[in-house]
Amino acid sequence: MNILVCIKQVPDMESKFKISSDGQWYDQSDLTFKINEYDEYAIEEAVRLKEKLGNAEVVALSIGPERTKEVIRKALAIGIDKGVHVLDNDSHEKDPLQIATIIANYAKDKNFDIVFLGMQSQDRASAQVGPILSELLGYNCVTTIVGFEHQESKVNVKRELEGGIKAKISVKLPVILTCQLGLNTVRYPTLPNIMKAKKKELNTINVNDLLNEQPKVVNLQAYIPEKKKGGILLEGKADEVADKLISILKEKTQVLR
Repeated sequence: MNILVCIKQVPDMESKFKISSDGQWYDQSDLTFKINEYDEYAIEEAVRLKEKLGNAEVVALSIGPERTKEVIRKALAIGIDKGVHVLDNDSHEKDPLQIATIIANYAKDKNFDIVFLGMQSQDRASAQVGPILSELLGYNCVTTIVGFEHQESKVNVKRELEGGIKAKISVKLPVILTCQLGLNTVRYPTLPNIMKAKKKELNTINVNDLLNEQPKVVNLQAYIPEKKKGGILLEGKADEVADKLISILKEKTQVLR
């Protein structure tokens, strides 16, 4: 079985963000980067499946600048077999269709049976790459999975719906699965496996070899939301509080006139 895991390097969400000079995205200097949290569940599930089957090969692909190799190396240390780095210094400018197209152009002749992705990236959070990729490759697709079981030529999954409800779905291979938090418990790479990862195959492909399309979606402006003013606590008897509230609504809003 051939398995592909798509991962992304994102800023640590505890970092102090500031808007870039062009006003379209965040400034990437002075930030600490890590594997996208949702993608860690995708890596873990792929490695578990490989360990169960014994004859599977798992490839991790990531798009980004040179520093992106750091997250690929971590994936290799967790148990991924091979790494593919699509070198793209402007990956932050790519829209979901472009990202999915890059992956599809790499994967189209590799005969992957399962493609695991995180449900969404923590920085852009579009949750569109997986479904678009399934359309481009002609694969089945199930999103936001929180349970997974492989069974010969199909997989049985649970996906999270609104209100904590879960749906059980059986779907034939090949399939694209986007992983939600709680799918599994992610392991930490051990020191011996970190050393072994340095010897594993990690190939670099230039993004221009996989993409020649312009973005359909462009960020016009990024901004940090303004801090909201503190609320007002109204105290007193019910009729007194009601009178105070009416006065405030008349004076400071257009709700009452």
